[in-house]
Order: sequence, then structure tokens, then C-alpha cells
Amino acid sequence: MRFAVYEPPQASHESVPVLYFLSGLTCTEENFMVKAGAQRFAAKYGLMLVVPDTSPRNTGILGEDDEWDFGTGAGFYVDAITQPWASHYQMYSYVVHELPTAIAENFPANLDRQGIFGHSMGGHGALICAMRNQEQYKSVSAFAPIAAPMRSPWGQKAFSRYLGEERETWRAYDASELIKQVGYHSPILIDQGTTDKFLAEQLLVEAFEQACQEVNQPLNLRYQEGYDHSYYFIASFIEDHIRHHAIALLQSSPVDSNYQL
Repeated sequence: MRFAVYEPPQASHESVPVLYFLSGLTCTEENFMVKAGAQRFAAKYGLMLVVPDTSPRNTGILGEDDEWDFGTGAGFYVDAITQPWASHYQMYSYVVHELPTAIAENFPANLDRQGIFGHSMGGHGALICAMRNQEQYKSVSAFAPIAAPMRSPWGQKAFSRYLGEERETWRAYDASELIKQVGYHSPILIDQGTTDKFLAEQLLVEAFEQACQEVNQPLNLRYQEGYDHSYYFIASFIEDHIRHHAIALLQSSPVDSNYQL
């Protein structure tokens, strides 16, 4: 597995909070780092950025490269339980357990202060990782997440193949189901473009909004007029998201004049 890391200037003299970004379908560890324009804001707030790849690569599994929305580049941040995928496609465990261990062993990271966010498939991943590991992740946000994958063609395709046909097992990876079961300890930020062609059929953020209302979960869902599903959309609002995480990750820590929250 490959991952990308940005170390802010503050990391030269102290351990710093870690903010993970989970990318969407077909992406690698490079897309966000190249296109989002996030580094200058991570430097401003003193956050390390960590971006994993979206799936294992070159596993030898027959058919893993056949479809753009399944297999390579489409790990969906679940731990597969069906064969042959279960042998390699353990993206949930990779993100939550293996990757932080690798970061802590090789970088000046403060794992007591971790946040997570993502886009599309990665927005789904960020939401479920945060809700299932609330002590680990102090903050969460998403851009145009696949917010109800059990009802989404993308989610149904991935879940049925990675997890099998027993739909009850899918609930542990569906943000709109999880929020009703476990909630989240802090407000959740989601940005969604109004001209996103995937909004109505695949993303279903209104289902997540309704679920949050049912359990009084604080949610800041912002519909951004005229924006689509692209990295231009992410780059336009990336500072708001990094600030959202910085506020949570820098709470109760010494904050000097370099941190402008």
C-alpha cells in the first residue's frame, strides 16, 4: 500500500495532529495532494495530512481491474469477508489500525489528536471510520459523500461483492444507519454541490440528514450552488474543512500566535 504525507513546518520541532483524507473512486494517494490545495492550510494550522490509496493494487485477484467502480481503486473502506476479496481488501482495518501505526513509527505524529475526512467514496469511509472509532477520531467531515450506500447502486454493487448478500452485515458500513445507532460526539460538516450529477441516485446525502435529525445529531450540511463532484469543488471549500478539524484537534492544546482559528 502506498500513502502520501504532508508534514507542516511545525513538525520540525514537535509532534503534530494528524488529518486523514480518504479519496473517491478511481483515485490514488496522489489526487488530493496535487489538486485540493490543502497544504497551505495544513501549514497554517499545523496539521499533518495523510492520504492513503483507495484499494490494494496488483493483488492477482482475477477481475480486480475489470470495472472502474469495483476492485482496484474502489476498496470502499470495508473489510471484505467474501472470497477472493477477503484475502487483500481490508481497507477499513488498514485505515483505522495499520496506517496510523505506520505513521506513528515514521513521522512526528500525535495520535491523540486525529481527524478524518474524505470525498465521495472517501466521504463514506470517513463517516463510518469516525463513528465506529469515536475515541480515535476527534473530528469528521466530508465532501459529497456516498451517505447511504445500502440504497446506492455504487454501494449495493460493492457491498454485495465484498460483504455478501446478507444485508444486515452492510449496516456497519452505512453512515445513515450508523448515525442512528451510535451517533457522533461532535458536529459533522458536509459540503455538497447542487449540480453534482451523482447527488440524486448515488450520494443520497438527504438520507443522512434525515437520520441525523431523528437522533438530534449536530450536522452542518451546506449545499453549494453550482458546484459539481470535481476537485474544483473540493479546492473551493478545503480551508473551511481544515479549519473545522483544526478547531477540534487543537482544543486544550497550547495554541500560539501561528494558529489563527
